[in-house]
Amino acid sequence: MKEWATDAPALAVHDVRDFIRLDIPPREVLLSPWLESASLAMIYAARGVGKTHFAMHIAHALATGGAFLQWTAAKPTPVLYVDGEMPAPDMQARWRALFEATGREPENGMLRVVSRDVQPFNDMPNLGDADGQSVIGGQVGNARVIILDNLSSLIHGAKENEAEGWEPVGQWAIKQRAQGRTLIFIHHAGKGGSQRGTSKREDLLDVVIKLQRPTDYRPEQGARFSVHFDKARSLYGDAVAPVEAQLITGDDGRMAWRLTEAEDHSQLLELQAQGLSLAKIAEVVGCDKSTVKRRLDKLRDAA
Repeated sequence: MKEWATDAPALAVHDVRDFIRLDIPPREVLLSPWLESASLAMIYAARGVGKTHFAMHIAHALATGGAFLQWTAAKPTPVLYVDGEMPAPDMQARWRALFEATGREPENGMLRVVSRDVQPFNDMPNLGDADGQSVIGGQVGNARVIILDNLSSLIHGAKENEAEGWEPVGQWAIKQRAQGRTLIFIHHAGKGGSQRGTSKREDLLDVVIKLQRPTDYRPEQGARFSVHFDKARSLYGDAVAPVEAQLITGDDGRMAWRLTEAEDHSQLLELQAQGLSLAKIAEVVGCDKSTVKRRLDKLRDAA
């Protein structure tokens, strides 16, 4: 464990009345309503669900001041996208398709990409040690958002189930946040469905999003998933209500996202059968009471 250096400056301690008067810039909403400046987020899913498609569209919306699903960026935000896994030709094809589908390309320098296949020796720096963090940090430039896709390919040698393996990455992330940057970690789901490895990762995070396939998913549907907010500080109600999204290809060959409301019928009905109040059901599923009532009324009318 690293000890506090004896020659380090003394800790800054403020009377609370002085602290609340400090000139600290408020956090800015980058992608409304859930992604803020100086924040830490994670998006996770099982293999093949569509994590990278999802993350690339978020990066594009941020860099162009555009929109993705029901989320909007008020203005363009510089992004650094670090990909440690996908073959470079596939990544090229996805970016081309995304630009063609949206008709929007980022301005020069607004969206920069680090791809494993075009690095010296086809390798990537290890985000789990100080040298690797320094290499990645040296390429941040003007980026206000760093997307790391994905943790398993960018952290070498650490045991995922042990909290100690996450500690160096977590401390680096906190330093990036203190400098005003936002980090989005892309990660795999484990066999139990939650994010793979130690739960300590989630302690620092402001937002955790899980992508999962609906129960009626068919392989020919490609990237179709429901979006669930496992954690979202200061957000509630419709802002974090589950939605379902599918990436489709139109007759003109262009990609587009189709968005529908994702309703977990089985969970709602099971909780109602247990005799829980609307307020309690809302607490369990993570939305407001009026949303629960609306969904249950819809199920009743459809019966």
